Amino acid sequence: MPIALSLLDLAVIAPGQTARDSFQNSVALAQAAERSGYRRVWYAEHHNMKSIASSATSVLIGHVAGHTETIRLGAGGIMLPNHSPLVIAEQFGTLESLYPGRIDLGLGRAPGSDQETMRALRRNPSSADTFPQDVLELQGYLTGNSRIPGIQAVPRAEGVVPLYILGSSLFGAQLAAHLGLPYAFASHFAPDSLHEAVREYRDRFRPSEQLAEPYVMAGVNVFAAEDRAQAEEQKTISYRARTRAFIKRGAAGMDFSDEEIDAFLASPNGRHLARMTTYTAVGTPADVVAYLEDFAAGIQADELITAHHAQNIDDRVRSIELTGAAMDARESVTR
Repeated sequence: MPIALSLLDLAVIAPGQTARDSFQNSVALAQAAERSGYRRVWYAEHHNMKSIASSATSVLIGHVAGHTETIRLGAGGIMLPNHSPLVIAEQFGTLESLYPGRIDLGLGRAPGSDQETMRALRRNPSSADTFPQDVLELQGYLTGNSRIPGIQAVPRAEGVVPLYILGSSLFGAQLAAHLGLPYAFASHFAPDSLHEAVREYRDRFRPSEQLAEPYVMAGVNVFAAEDRAQAEEQKTISYRARTRAFIKRGAAGMDFSDEEIDAFLASPNGRHLARMTTYTAVGTPADVVAYLEDFAAGIQADELITAHHAQNIDDRVRSIELTGAAMDARESVTR
């Protein structure tokens, strides 16, 4: 079967830009994904991060849905312990009512923030312990089979809002298998347990009303350009910026040269940070597709969630287009 290709948009606020610029960029990226044959675009819930604008995830999904026509849109994911299941059911019931057949709901249990922000969210540190029960409660509201007598989510869309379990450990794999839901592994930034988690999910999977067979999705970073040197340069610039932002969290007011950043990445601490982006496809469209196919084959992935990180929005749009076109051409040849 062909590999489904999708997009993770981190709604990055680039240096010198505003959140409004980021939202305009998100529309451009989703439109590029739509015309390039991608299956879906997901947005992740993060809080108290100056460079990420997707904190009000459902609002952003609705905004982008209003500027696209057919592509599926959703959360990858909503950090459910930050919210009551009823509120999330109401939000996504509203979205599905407005944009029927186009809305996904991926769920994670991480805070999407630091400890101080978690307190500001009024989240109890033990909230993650009830994640499995909260997923079931949410599922009940979305399907009209509430587990809380007398309580229903209004509006409840006539169509289905499919659920996905997100994770980077065996816990998420086991829960997704137990509930019979698709499993999306965050290998674009947490690669270490990918293969073990996918095996665990497939081995333990139990069919459900939503899903008859296991469905594996995995994140992968992408830098596609017309020539390899250009793609490599985009990767270097992007990952240096990421590293610089990481270091400056503990060294506010300091700046670091490219040489200092490269030296850090070569150090033991830096190598740990660099390993987070182990799964990165970089190069020409042919290079990128070859990498994606090999990556997908290694875990028998049904779908790849690609994160395109070039700092310039035009380069990100082009990376999406080149990857989509090359994947489509490759599938046409193998049919």
